[in-house]
Amino acid sequence: MPFHDDDYDEYDTRGARRSRVRGGTGRFLRLTALSTLLPGAGLIPTRRRAFGLALFLGALLLGSLFLFYAWRKGFVVAALDLAVRPRVLVGLLVATVVGTLLWCAGIVLTARETSPRGPGSVWRAAFAVVCCLLVIAPAATAARYLTIQRDVITVLTDNGGDGGANEDDANAWADKPRVNVLLLGSDAGDDRVGIRTDSMMVASIDTETGDTVLFGLPRNLEYVPIPKSNPLSKLWPNGYDCGDECLLNGIWTLATDHSDLFPGNDNPGLSSTQDVIGEILGLKIDRSLVVNLRGFQALVNAMGGVEINVQERVCVSCKNVNGRIVFSGGKEQWIEPGLQKLDGYHALWYARSRAGSDDFSRMRRQRCVTGAILNQANPVELLRNYPALAEVVKENVTIDIPGSELPAWAELVGTLQDKGSIRSLPITNKVVKVANPDFDKIRTLVQSAINPASAPKPSKATPTPSVTPSQSQPGSRPTPSEPTDEVEDLAATC
Repeated sequence: MPFHDDDYDEYDTRGARRSRVRGGTGRFLRLTALSTLLPGAGLIPTRRRAFGLALFLGALLLGSLFLFYAWRKGFVVAALDLAVRPRVLVGLLVATVVGTLLWCAGIVLTARETSPRGPGSVWRAAFAVVCCLLVIAPAATAARYLTIQRDVITVLTDNGGDGGANEDDANAWADKPRVNVLLLGSDAGDDRVGIRTDSMMVASIDTETGDTVLFGLPRNLEYVPIPKSNPLSKLWPNGYDCGDECLLNGIWTLATDHSDLFPGNDNPGLSSTQDVIGEILGLKIDRSLVVNLRGFQALVNAMGGVEINVQERVCVSCKNVNGRIVFSGGKEQWIEPGLQKLDGYHALWYARSRAGSDDFSRMRRQRCVTGAILNQANPVELLRNYPALAEVVKENVTIDIPGSELPAWAELVGTLQDKGSIRSLPITNKVVKVANPDFDKIRTLVQSAINPASAPKPSKATPTPSVTPSQSQPGSRPTPSEPTDEVEDLAATC
């Protein structure tokens, strides 16, 4: 080994080698810090250079592979892809633990090899410990998040498989031009009996471009059709036709109350709601996502809030009593018009409040909040609040997506955020008379919305008026629930 000014052997008067002088304090600090910044790099100028090179090159190779993977897929899509594969998450957890131990071993060995003789050994040991903690702390956080994420995916999909478990399932809709996802907001809660679907939307997504059309349905739709393939059709062969006692949002409870008709079905309420809404829209519902009130509020809070261009004054913690708005606790609260960021509590009331407005206005607000969540979800903000959010998600979110499909969904979500557009077809009172719906008209409008080329040309004699609340004159009252049967760009509507 070549000699350096600060690294040489010292001999006693009899010529015997007594000890190795490893250099000064400056060299100790520089190389130990280098091993903390780059695994093993500080060992390369020492006699442990073989271990240092192996550690450094291994870390460099792994880092390069990850950056290439992230560059090829896009950082957000790559993160989503890894986050939905339970087996990959376990592998990353093991790699994190082993890598951290090797990294710390490199730091300790560097400190030992470069520490000079003489006083100060205690503070030098403390410095090495601090350097190790700088590596262990983020690694421990990463290990915790990986464990939480695997637990969440396993609970939501009822299995621990990943995208490579079943190639057929993983590509179940790979060749389909569109995939239709039912988004349900339920009013299930500790103070409520049963489940009522408070918000019902279908997101029809172009699998190539990510372009999405949102279809919202009134909760109080009557005479909804029940397909013959669903066991409820035995009880209601002509649809759910008992007037205002039989509404669309009661299908879930109806199926649950007759669960004996659904042998082997763990969730007849969800599957029946899927069937009925698919029949109404003329679409095949591929998958569904159900979020209850607590889960919605926690999601928005974890995002750091959502920015909404509030179009109308909406009351908070209120209800209609004999035609009057009554506030809980007697305290009057309003969400005022204008661009603002809403936390989970206020976003929930903005999406759900019916007092002082109609169901069609409420549906528009729900579409706006859904679009804001899809567009504004910030991975960094979600990651910061993820441990608390994960516990809520496990208890308050239900999906029927098998684990093997999740990587494809993650990529589709990334495509939607990266280049997709979001439009909406408001099923308003111009389209639907809730007591006597024209389901053929609804299906025609749905097909025109997802296939604009097939839509009939509007008559030049009767142009459709457009409503752009953002261009309203100052002081004018917006009319967000004005009836329309046109497909609208969500950004312009909201």
